[in-house]
Amino acid sequence: MSIVRNLFQRFSCGCQCLFKVKSNDPNCVLSLKNCFSTASVCFSIETEDTKQFVNQFSRRPVRRALLYVPGHDVRKVTKIPSLQVDCTVLDCEDGVALDKKDEARSKIAEMYDDIAQKSSCEVGVRINAPSSGLAKKDLEILFGKVPYPSCLVVPKIDDHHEITWICDTLRDIVLNAILPKQVPPNVIRIIFQIESARGLIGMKESVEAGIASCAKIRCTSQIDGVIFGSDDFCADLGISRTSEAIELIYARQKILTTAKAYGLQAIDMVYIDYKDTDGLRRQSIEGFKMGFTGKQIIHPHQIQTVQDAFIPEPKKIEWSLELLKAYDESHKGAFTFQGQMIDLPTILQARNIVNIYKHINEQKKTNAE
Repeated sequence: MSIVRNLFQRFSCGCQCLFKVKSNDPNCVLSLKNCFSTASVCFSIETEDTKQFVNQFSRRPVRRALLYVPGHDVRKVTKIPSLQVDCTVLDCEDGVALDKKDEARSKIAEMYDDIAQKSSCEVGVRINAPSSGLAKKDLEILFGKVPYPSCLVVPKIDDHHEITWICDTLRDIVLNAILPKQVPPNVIRIIFQIESARGLIGMKESVEAGIASCAKIRCTSQIDGVIFGSDDFCADLGISRTSEAIELIYARQKILTTAKAYGLQAIDMVYIDYKDTDGLRRQSIEGFKMGFTGKQIIHPHQIQTVQDAFIPEPKKIEWSLELLKAYDESHKGAFTFQGQMIDLPTILQARNIVNIYKHINEQKKTNAE
């Protein structure tokens, strides 16, 4: 196992690999899977319950739209199963007033399992920031019993110590909630938010610290992605917002580039004016073309517009499929296709488009079942 753990850095950036593990010991399997916490890893394991748990790490859920729902608002929470959205996040943070925090925690803990079972989408929770003094209580109540949420959004990560504390605290709470030899019921996918100047310049260290913390023995979580919290970021820097958001280009590109360097999802900022469908569509398409994997939303009316924007155009998909077929038949490093000179970077872009399309279709099929 020590040899495998030494390979952690080599396989921590989203690469694909196959390991055959013949072990009935959950501790052994958990240690192995966490050595490759951001890789797409396939395992061959003898026991069915352990196999089911580890296979959850092989592919991240599609999150074209990530919708926040205030955790204390029962009326809105009960509507989640009727929404055709990729990811819903029950909120304890910005969407909940200070005097409603306790109510939000208790309502989410009470309703989560029922809502998650009835929903075709991923259902996660957002706790309060580590610096708020409320995060530990959030984690204890929301993850202190089985079943617990499969997705955790952590706001306002300003330095690597905070994400380390989150991962370590979460591990201790979950291990106390399950039996010593019990295989955890599900993976906890952690997505953290960058919302300040400090958070932005220290993002690389935070990502690495999170990955390292999730690689500890018997940790049942993994770092899945990074979210850009633009409103708090603007407040922190004294930025005046514009509809074109040109003042945020650097921050968006840095967050996107750093996330992709570690094989993580990158989720773009909220478009506040939910009634401005044209502006939302423009910014969503822009984010998709930049390389973001999804976008935060604050109202159900934004779901369709955003999710449609994060699907490659049919003509682009058709072009990519034909290009890849021609490439497979060409046996050349560079060749001409439809009047254009094609080289390896273009092939990689085409593969990315096809993979996005296939991934979305696979999730739709799974949800329908």
